Amino acid sequence: MSSTNDHDDTAAHAVPRAVSAPKPGATSVPEQGATSAVTPLRSAHTSVELGLDTFGDVTVDASGDLVPSPQVIRNVVEEGVLADRLGLDYFGVGEHHRDDFAVSAPDVVLAAIAGRTERIRLGSAVTVLSSDDPVRVFQRFATLDAVSGGRAEVMLGRGSFTESFPLFGYDLADYEHLFEEKLDLFVRLLEEGPVTWSGDTRSPLVDARLQPTTDSGLRTWVGVGGSPESVIRAARHGLAMVLAIIGGDPLRFAPFVELYRRALDEYGRAWQPIAIHSPGYVGATDEQAAEEYWPHYREMHGRIGRERGWPPMTRHQFDQVAGPDGALYVGSAETVAAKIVRAVDGLGADRFDLKYSAGTLPHELSMASIERYGTEVAPLVRSAVSGRAAA
Repeated sequence: MSSTNDHDDTAAHAVPRAVSAPKPGATSVPEQGATSAVTPLRSAHTSVELGLDTFGDVTVDASGDLVPSPQVIRNVVEEGVLADRLGLDYFGVGEHHRDDFAVSAPDVVLAAIAGRTERIRLGSAVTVLSSDDPVRVFQRFATLDAVSGGRAEVMLGRGSFTESFPLFGYDLADYEHLFEEKLDLFVRLLEEGPVTWSGDTRSPLVDARLQPTTDSGLRTWVGVGGSPESVIRAARHGLAMVLAIIGGDPLRFAPFVELYRRALDEYGRAWQPIAIHSPGYVGATDEQAAEEYWPHYREMHGRIGRERGWPPMTRHQFDQVAGPDGALYVGSAETVAAKIVRAVDGLGADRFDLKYSAGTLPHELSMASIERYGTEVAPLVRSAVSGRAAA
C-alpha cells in the first residue's frame, strides 16, 4: 500500500508475530516481540487471480505540475479500462478525504469504469466503513453490482487516514467500536433478507429490506494490515481476507494465513479466499523501474512520514524493500513476476493485487506499468503457478 495502510489496521509496516488460533469468542494476542520460524505455505491452487489497486493519487504532468483532481479521476477510469482490455481479474479503487488523493467516492468511479468494461471485477480498496453507513455502503455496491452485470466487490477497512471521522461527525475515540458494530450490521445485510438490528452507531432497523438486491451476492473482503485481532475478526464473520503487505518479507505473514484458516475452522465458517495487496511498478528493466519509481515513492513516503513521525527513507532502504525478499514489487516483468510467485506460493494466496499508483507518479508511467503487468507479468505468473501446482 505504498507507505500507508488503509485496511483494518493502522500499522504502516507491520510484521506479524507468532500467533495461535482462537477458541470461538476468544482473541489470542501474542506477547510483544514474540517470533516464530515461518514455513511457507505451498499453494494448492492451479491458478491465481491478478488485480490492480489505486488510491487515485494526485499525480504530476510532464511539466512537473500537479494534475487537477477531476483529470486524475478521468485518468483512473482509463487505467481501469486498460486493465480490462489486458485481461486482468480485478481493479480496486481506494477511498480518501485529503488533497493528495482525488477519489472520495470509489463506487462512482467504479461505475464509470463498469460502463466501459466487460469482464474485470471492480471493487474498493478500501471502503472506510467506520465513518460510513453500512446500509448506504451495501446499497451503493449492490447498485454497482447491477450496472456491472455482477462484477462488484467491496473491501472493508477502518482506514489509517482519519480525515473522514471529523468530516462526517465521528469521534476518533470510537474508532474500534465503530468498525466492529458496523461490520456486524454489514454482514447481516449481506444475507439480503429482512434485517432487524439495533446498536448505538446508527438508527435501528426493523424488518428492513434493502434495494437493490444482487443477482448472486456481494463478494466482501476485510483488509488486514498488522494485527491478529483483525485476522480473527475476518474469520469470525466468514469474510474473505486481504493482507496489506507493505514492508518486510511477505512470507513473514504466513502465521496470519495459518491463523485465519484455523479460525475459520473454529468458527465453523466456509473456506474463503485470501488476497495480497502490495505496491509496485513494472519497468523495462530493473534499473529503469527503480529510477522511474523511486522519486515519486520517496516524495509520498516523506509527505506522509512528516505527518506520522517517520524518518525520511534513504535510497538504500528503498533498494532493500525492492529487493528479492522485500514488499515492493519494483523491477522488470521477470523480477516482479518472480516476486509475486514467491508470495502467492509462500502464502497460498488466491489473488495478488498490485498497488500501481505511487504519489505523484505520472499517469503515462502508470499506464506503461499496467501494460507490462498485463502483457508480460501476468502470463509469467499464471504459467509458474499452474506449473508448480501440477508438479
